[in-house]
This record gives sequence, C-alpha cells and structure tokens, in this order.
Amino acid sequence: MLSGLSLAELFANAVVLLVAMTIHEFAHNYIGYRMGDPEPVRAGRLTLNPFVHINWFGWVMFVIIGFGILGSAPISPYRMPALNRRWRWLASVAAGPISNLILALITALILRIVGLNIVSDLPPMLQLILFQMVVLNLLLFVFNLIPLFPIDGWHIVLSLLPPDLAVFWEKHQQTSTYILYGLILLSFVPIGFSPLQFIIGEPVSQLLYATLDLPLLIQFDQVRRAFR
Repeated sequence: MLSGLSLAELFANAVVLLVAMTIHEFAHNYIGYRMGDPEPVRAGRLTLNPFVHINWFGWVMFVIIGFGILGSAPISPYRMPALNRRWRWLASVAAGPISNLILALITALILRIVGLNIVSDLPPMLQLILFQMVVLNLLLFVFNLIPLFPIDGWHIVLSLLPPDLAVFWEKHQQTSTYILYGLILLSFVPIGFSPLQFIIGEPVSQLLYATLDLPLLIQFDQVRRAFR
C-alpha cells in the first residue's frame, strides 16, 4: 500500500479521524458561537453529526498519507463583538486543538484505569482504535499548533501578537503557506530527514509516553504488528 499501512490500520485511522474531526470542528463552532459569531447556528454547525463538518477528500488523504484538511468551521472574528474581539477569536480557534488534546487524555485515562489485563482481552481491532484515538488526537493537537497558515496555530499567534506585529504576521500569511507546503513535500522526498516529522513526531512521542504507561505502549505495538 502507498501509505505502508494495513487495511486494519487504515480502518482504525478512518474511524478515529472521523470522531476527532467532528469534535474538533464542533468545538470551533460552539465556542465561536458563544463568542458572538452567529454563523455556526445559521450554517447548522452546532451538531456532532460528522457529515455536516467533514471534508471528504481531505479526510481520505489524512487517513492514507497523514495530511489533509479534515473539516471546516465557518467562524470569523469580524462577526464577533468588537469588545475583546481578539480574545474571542483566540478562544474560538484554540478550542479545536484543545478538544483533541482532551479527547486523547480522556481515552488514555480510561485505558490506564481499565488496566493492561482488561485491555489485552479486548478484540484486537477495538484495541487498535482505542490506541489510535490517543495517538491521532495528540498528532492533531500538535499539528494544529504549527504557526503556519491556514493551520489553527497561525491564527493563535495572530491573536496573541500586539497590533503592529499582527500586521506584519498577516502580511506574510502567504509566505507561511508556502513554507507549510514545502515542509509537506519534503516529507515525501527520500532525503533521510523530514523536518515536519521532527516538528510533529517528537512532541507527539513525548506526550504519548506521558499519557500511556510502558506496558500499554508495548501492547499497542504488539497489536499493530499483528495486523501487518
């Protein structure tokens, strides 16, 4: 396969990314609405129905190659009240990646509470989905903090900058997009080093070791190998 993943892994990723995307986009829309933007209500986005939020092409891309725009949220700071608009926008944008972190932590906590003995008795596919729920949500959390347009991290930085620096940041928006595309392309070039893998992979690995204990990680690795 192009991605090097088994059919079981592709299926698990598809299920997890559908859930993660839905929670992510719902969080954007809900907090955006609470911050004063009426568009999420008008667009019917205050729902946990994944088919309302999903970008099908981006979802398939992410499942197969690990990159893609999973969904979208019709929120804008310009529809929010002028009072504290910058902080309202920050809360709305940050809600997406934070929701993925929370979902990963909740799943990891459940796995820790249940324990290795019970987890290892679950059907292998369910084990794979549960572990990927932790891994992929951590990946989405880290990925969405990258400060390159159009990723959430770019908007988060924009919200935190003072007005003069924010103007500079917006002026170089397109440049940051080119940098992102360049990093993605480098991930497919056999040069022996992927900058994007380092930027995302190292923090995800550290967070994974912080959320799941070693026996669970070993069990996860064994389950994944069994499907290959």
